[in-house]
Amino acid sequence: MSTAYHPETDCQNERTIQTLEDMLRACAIDFGKGWVKYSPLVEFSYNNSYHASIKAVPFEALYGQKCRSPICWTEVGEA
Repeated sequence: MSTAYHPETDCQNERTIQTLEDMLRACAIDFGKGWVKYSPLVEFSYNNSYHASIKAVPFEALYGQKCRSPICWTEVGEA
């Protein structure tokens, strides 16, 4: 999070937003109007990708273990 008194953090926030925009744009291109039901895949991918700024995967940094996902992403939203 950036604050009014720490404008140097704005670049970090802008980079995160740009990355998420790129990922969501790719999802929209791949899945068309149904992209919203695949947005959890974007979140999962982002949270399980290595981030050089923290030298770790966000999920692992937060929980101290690798993410185990039993979800088959081809079935997301088909319940």
